[in-house]
Amino acid sequence: MKLYEYMGKELFARYGLTVPRGKMVTSPDEVAAVAAEIGAPVVIKSQVLSGKRGKGGGIKFADTPEEAREAAAQVLGMTVQGLKVEMVLVEEKLAIDHEFYVAITVDGAAKAPVLIASAQGGMDIEEVPDEFIVKEHLDVCLGVQPYLCREVCRRLGLTGAVAKEFGRLLPTLYRIFREKDAELVEINPLVLSREKLIAADAKVTIDDEALYRQKDLPVVDDRTEAERQAHALGLSYVQLDGNIAVMANGAGITMGTLDIIQHYGGAPANFLDAGGGTGMEATAKALEILLSTNPRVIFINIFGGITRCDDVAMALVKVKQEKGINVPVVIRLVGTNEEEGVRILRENGIEAYRIMHEAAAKAVELARAQG
Repeated sequence: MKLYEYMGKELFARYGLTVPRGKMVTSPDEVAAVAAEIGAPVVIKSQVLSGKRGKGGGIKFADTPEEAREAAAQVLGMTVQGLKVEMVLVEEKLAIDHEFYVAITVDGAAKAPVLIASAQGGMDIEEVPDEFIVKEHLDVCLGVQPYLCREVCRRLGLTGAVAKEFGRLLPTLYRIFREKDAELVEINPLVLSREKLIAADAKVTIDDEALYRQKDLPVVDDRTEAERQAHALGLSYVQLDGNIAVMANGAGITMGTLDIIQHYGGAPANFLDAGGGTGMEATAKALEILLSTNPRVIFINIFGGITRCDDVAMALVKVKQEKGINVPVVIRLVGTNEEEGVRILRENGIEAYRIMHEAAAKAVELARAQG
């Protein structure tokens, strides 16, 4: 579960980290009132669960309460990274002497938390060369010890009062990470302002499986509409950023399908794991979900065990006849009732593949042909 920026900052403040003075509001008049209360200049920040808000026009500055009202009127209701802005965070504008990056997240390959820091924080952190990024894996029991803080500060080139403050911040960030069952706690930028380190942004993601014991955190439903519809069907759906929609049945074959699409140079737009034993009606609804995401191609990869190939075939035909399918569909179909499934598809003008990599290559080819 991702927390909005203002929620993350409220959490940071509870642990004693310094955050800018500000308030989350939902109307231009409230923005003007907050700007008058904390004193202009201020920054108006869209509250959406997405990065790159500044480049998307979702962050604006104002020197007076009236300018703040006008800026808020522009931001509220706009779309940032496909997300509608319904609330903004109004904060004091900081005097920035330097911007750092610091985060703690999970390194799945190392099976350990990892502390990441850089003296080149701010926008486009992804483009900072590796030699300017400090990464230190953490012992989950020891956390961030003083010697590690000194080492990180040395590698970032920090000395004096700033190093001491940075050294106090890192263990606190780890406490938040552990005590809140976080998958990510990130501050970018961590601003040095008049010799104080201030969290100018906050990105916090909580492990969904641990939410039951995080009763003091707000509940944020960050699922997309497609994710909500799939969840209602008892299916798993994940949005990606490619152009080939994927349906498969089972975690292993789904991951394999994503890999083989990329092997042939394609990019999955999403994936929907239909699981095992999903009936015709649910499969048809799942296909409608994929269609609603406007992919260039739909790739269905079914290895029928409990799932019956004829059910999948009938679902595809049902959607084609009732809703219409305006993008190419590539289907690989083998397993239980395979012959019947292939017959149903063929009678409706749809050819099925038996070999997975051949089907994947065709899906990628069709996606490219769509432009």
